[in-house]
Amino acid sequence: MKFIFPQNYDFKNKLLGIIDYSTLLFNLIWYLLVFTFVYFLFFSSTIKIFIFIVLCFPLLLFSISGFNGENILYVFSYIIKFISKNKLLLFQKKDIC
Repeated sequence: MKFIFPQNYDFKNKLLGIIDYSTLLFNLIWYLLVFTFVYFLFFSSTIKIFIFIVLCFPLLLFSISGFNGENILYVFSYIIKFISKNKLLLFQKKDIC
């Protein structure tokens, strides 16, 4: 069977068709950092689980649902660029009369 894809079709590799591999790698690094932070800082296992879920679950939800199909790394880079160069341009309309 032969499939024909249009030239402008953007084929993205995803794990199980859900999450990009670069986003998955970013999430795993974040989870590892949070896990080591929580492991060495807190002693109670319930607090460890609570802090880990609070810090990791929202990122997982944003990674799976996405921002209109955008990669979460691109979204973070857009946010960082906006914070560093936050120019707000407002123009006033002047009456020529």
